Order: sequence, then structure tokens, then C-alpha cells
Amino acid sequence: MSGPGSQAKVTYVTLAGNEEANAAYDAAVARVGESLGAAHPNWIDGRQAGERPRFDDVSPIDTSRLVGRFPRATPADVAAAIAGARAAQPAWAARPWRERVAILRAGAEAISSRMTELAALMSIEVGKNRLEAMGDAEEAADLLRYYAAQVEEADGFERPLARLLPGEDTRSVLRPYGVFAVVAPFNFPAALAAGMAAGALVAGNTVVFKPSSDAALTGLRLYEILTGAGLPPGVLQFVTGHGSDLGDAFLDDRLDGIVFTGSKRVGLDLHKRFASRWPKPVIVEMGGKNPAIVTRSADLQKAAEGVARSAFGYGGQKCSACSRAFVAREVYDAFLEKLTAVASGLPIGDPTRRPVYLGPVISKKAKDTHAAAVAEARRDGRIVFEGSVPADPDLARGHFVAPVVADRLPDGHRLWRDELFVPFLAVAPVGSLDEALARANDTEYGLTAGIFSEDEDEVRTFFDRIEAGVAYANRRTGATTGAWPGVQSFCGWKASGSTGKGGCGPWYVQQFLREQSRTIVR
Repeated sequence: MSGPGSQAKVTYVTLAGNEEANAAYDAAVARVGESLGAAHPNWIDGRQAGERPRFDDVSPIDTSRLVGRFPRATPADVAAAIAGARAAQPAWAARPWRERVAILRAGAEAISSRMTELAALMSIEVGKNRLEAMGDAEEAADLLRYYAAQVEEADGFERPLARLLPGEDTRSVLRPYGVFAVVAPFNFPAALAAGMAAGALVAGNTVVFKPSSDAALTGLRLYEILTGAGLPPGVLQFVTGHGSDLGDAFLDDRLDGIVFTGSKRVGLDLHKRFASRWPKPVIVEMGGKNPAIVTRSADLQKAAEGVARSAFGYGGQKCSACSRAFVAREVYDAFLEKLTAVASGLPIGDPTRRPVYLGPVISKKAKDTHAAAVAEARRDGRIVFEGSVPADPDLARGHFVAPVVADRLPDGHRLWRDELFVPFLAVAPVGSLDEALARANDTEYGLTAGIFSEDEDEVRTFFDRIEAGVAYANRRTGATTGAWPGVQSFCGWKASGSTGKGGCGPWYVQQFLREQSRTIVR
């Protein structure tokens, strides 16, 4: 059903009709559901850390449902984890790279073997529907495989260089920095956490891993899988918690790098404050305000499906979600009609149920963000489409909202600028492709973008001029979403990223290494 060579790998676009996978997921939901609610520890140096006050990790589907209870780690806990990671790092770096690769590959196989269990947990813990959750789990496994393959294909990142004198031998060797902090988000709690940690680990660094407090149990399961695959004690540390004090603890000078996915505000703060003594890697992905362009030559049904899927998939809670659409004036009304038809057919409800497309948003804060955006759009523009949450008392216990499409918002309105992370799409008519591109690029972000056009020259112009690291044309399965390891590099430009090299892409692992030139004269 999954894993290398499988004919039925489950990705974000390949679950439909896979009855075996759907049945396995349904069984896993029941099984996982019975195991929730326990108290869990932090893990430092392979041992359970001391007792701490705990926070409740609850399901956004039903906030009375306890997923688990986790420690509120203190700055002292983070310091202990960093110290342990530093102590473990020399031996891990000295381990032959083929052994590190083998351990990461074993972890990938373990993730694939537990794919439906992890997916069921993510559906309950963060509200993903089965398609999104199963894709998330399998992407985590493929990221481990892909980053292991990068080291293998580069022969451990060691290569001979030229010589100036007879008897001189020089080689370039990429070596690990030391200890990385990995701070993961809630929205891809397996894939992003696994990918960031794997890039650091396979390169020979050790990792202090903090999952999102909204996805702490998924983070713990990932920790258990990777350590069970053979990571030595101390190589991967696990701490949970939240708050500014804990965040500041990750500015520790003993960390050699940090990798973070989350808001622009936090990412820029890390970029400014992390390296106080000398420059260090700060690998941050900070979201997007991602546009789709629909030209007059577009297949409008394809465009409506692609935009709706990207705007409303997982409630718009993706860095790559489509939140702006610029549509040729000649086809504007026809496009809105088709978009409304697609959006109105997206079932809302418990995401563990097979027909459901749109589950809850992650928190009350997100629900309030959605309500505020709708109110502003109604006041300052026009609501083109507003779905409705079914009148089900069970849904009243969760953070459910409906998809919304708005237009006639003034240029410069904050709903064109701010990343909302909710199912809200702003649309506008444009007079030309030039105007569409100018408006698409008029943002501080530059993560993903898409175009729908049957004109090859328009598509070529789009790719040449769009200011985004991930660009798609005519993608029915997602106008701006759906990157996969080794298929689409996920690279943020401008305020969307810090390094110009993306996850899922061929240059990711090198970011966790630094070059050393070695010359021997014989």
C-alpha cells in the first residue's frame, strides 16, 4: 500500500478509489481513538525527563476530547537537551555516512508501515481529512528516503579538487555544523517535522526537536519511530511546551543552527536574534499569500477545481494555500459561478469520515481570525460565496468554519496582504496578464503561485515573471498546493524563506553542512 516501489502510494492526490487504504484508515481511527488521553514525558538523552506541569493537547474536532497531556518544558530542560545533543554529536558525526543513511531509511520504512495509524492520529489531533493526513504521513517517509538518497548520490559530500603542484592532493568535504534546533508547525506535523529533522540528522548533526503544542502526540510518535530505527540516545532530543520563555531558550549560543516553519513574525525574529556571536544557519519557512491567475484562455472548470482545492484544502491552513485569485475580466463571472459550484459541494464535518473534505481549523484563535476576515469583507467588499457549517450539535464542540470567497476589496486592503491561515479567498478581475502578474507579485511573500491558461506563451511569461519559489500551471489537483519530495522543490522567496533552497528539493541537505578544504602534500 505504501513504501518504495509500491503501485498504490498514497499522496495528497492519490487516495480516491483505494479501498484497501480507506479500510485501513477507518480501522486505525477506531484503534487510535481508544488509546488517547494519556500523560507523556519529554525525552532527554534517551531517558524520560523529570516531572513538569502539563498542558492539555485537545482535538479541534471536539475540544472536550483529550489527545494527551504533555510537560511544559522549562528553559533548563531545553538547556539540558542541548547539552546532551552536544555530547552525542561527535560520535554521530564520526559514524560512517552509510550507517546514518541506513538508520534514516529504516525510519522511513517504519513510518510507511504505520502510515494509517499516524494519519488517524493527525486527523484527530489537528483536524486533517484522511487524504491530507495519509499524504502527510507518507510524505514524511519519502522525505527521509529522499534526503538519505542525496547523501548517497553525493558519496557523502566528499569530492576531489584540482591541484597546483605535483604531489598535492586536495578534497572538498562537507561537514556537519553540530547541533540543530528543529521547531515544527501543527499543519504538517509528520512531514515537516520529519523532513527538517532528517536533513539535519543524515548530515551528521544532532537535533533538539520541539513539535507544535497542537501536535505534540504526532511529534512524540515520530520521535519514537526514529529512535526505534536506531538513532543513538542523545542524537534526537524531544521537548514540548510553549510560551516566550521557552522560545527564548532556543536562542542558546550552544546551538549551531535552527530550522523553523511558521509565521513571518517569529521567523524574522529568529533570523535577527539567533546568531549573536557569528553567523549560523537559520533555515526558516515563513508562509505565503499565494496567488492564482486565471486567463481568458483557461479551462474554467479546471481552474475552479484547482483554486478551490488550494484555497480550502485543510481549511486554508497551509503555507502554500491559495488566498488570492486574479481572473481575466472577460471570464470573471463565469469563473465565479464555477468556483461557487465547486466550493458549495465541499462537505464540512468530522474529518475522519470518508465523505468529509473540510474539517475544523486548529483553534479558537483561528476561528476568530476567520470571523474577523468575513466581517471585514462584508463591510469593505462583497461576499461572493459563504458556505455553512451543518447544524450538528457534535460540530458545535469543535472549531468549524465554512469556506468564503470575497471580492470588491479595495487595493491595499489587509485581506490582500495578511496571511490568514483560514479558508478565505479574495478574488478580483484584471484586464491583462501584465496586470495579474503585477498584482500577484505585490506581496512581501513569495512561496507558491499558479496559473490557468491554455496559451503556451502566457504560461511561459508567468514562469519567467512570477516571484515565487514554487510555480504551477493548469494544476487541477491544486492551483498552488501539493509539492512532493523529489517532484517539486518547496522554496520560499522574499519573506517566505531565508535560504533560497527548498525542502523536498535536491539542495536541502547541504544547508546542514559546511565546507572544509583538505590539502595533503606528499
